[in-house]
Amino acid sequence: METAIQLKSLAEKINQLKDRIETEESTKHAFVLPFIHVLGYDAFNPLEVVPEFTADLGLKKGEKVDYAIFQNGEPIIIVECKSWKEKLTVHNSQLFRYFHVTKTRFALLTNGITYQFFTDLDAQNKMDEKPFLEFDITNLKENTINEITKFHKSNFNVENIVSNASSLKFIKEIKKQINTELENPSNDFTKFFANKVYTGRLTEKVVDEFKDLVQKSLNQFISEKINDRLNAALSKETIKQQDEQIEVVEDDNKIVTTEEELEGYRIVVAILRRKIPIKRIVYRDTQSYFGILLDDNNRKPLTRLHLNGSKKYISLFNDNKTEVKLPISSIDDIYQFEKELLETIEVYEEQIQV
Repeated sequence: METAIQLKSLAEKINQLKDRIETEESTKHAFVLPFIHVLGYDAFNPLEVVPEFTADLGLKKGEKVDYAIFQNGEPIIIVECKSWKEKLTVHNSQLFRYFHVTKTRFALLTNGITYQFFTDLDAQNKMDEKPFLEFDITNLKENTINEITKFHKSNFNVENIVSNASSLKFIKEIKKQINTELENPSNDFTKFFANKVYTGRLTEKVVDEFKDLVQKSLNQFISEKINDRLNAALSKETIKQQDEQIEVVEDDNKIVTTEEELEGYRIVVAILRRKIPIKRIVYRDTQSYFGILLDDNNRKPLTRLHLNGSKKYISLFNDNKTEVKLPISSIDDIYQFEKELLETIEVYEEQIQV
């Protein structure tokens, strides 16, 4: 979650500053080094990040890549940087030459905005011509953030990344092909669908007519799927807003917050303060229960205390926010549910990250 926040913060910084950045050196300092920092590496520690990294290349001496990131005394990622105004051209890159003479399995080519990660899937110790991971940091998708975090110092595992790299590479290429077919269906793609619905002979004229039909069908199908999801999300949002409005219209004059409820609140704070700041734990008293929320948000209930009746209860919430009401003999029993309360926090934090 922290890495995701830092990446988004860096993206905002890049959008604000890029028009003022004129050179490759400025790009390195303003964009690339902060990215390396987000990955958990200390750019000012020469044991972790080596600028102007040099390796012997046969008869060629003195050639350098901009940075090498080290772990346990060995380079794990070599980095070549360009100005943010330049397009990335891997064929002119020194990464190709450096890759096979170092022990690294990963190379990064970047202009501070576009990042391309390479490995050696096609031939061992020879850098692939196509990246297995490519992204624009100013337009990050959540699944891409998940892949970036695998390069974080605390998560870095060569075998795990390499084993996943092949899938990423093929997924990237398949998505490109899907996009191409959506924009201009090929004959083979058109025939696949036409054969399913057309009983006549697929002449050249028929295939040409079906190209337009296939394109329209696919675009309509995707639009309908998107609309279905949006409508479902809006429906859930409407229900939540209605629930919130019901609580708001309660008569405040009939609500009496007891000392026992406040003591229960203080117990919950004592349990959760090790995980989150106290200011994020807020109570709202209602006529039917004493609610304790995360970030003062009705959509993030932590627990509900039912203490005003002849029997006392505590309500806990599972991953689906389903309320589970359990009996307690006194507010001291709240301590028995420490694990469940902490897990509720983790669920909400994971939802933010996703």
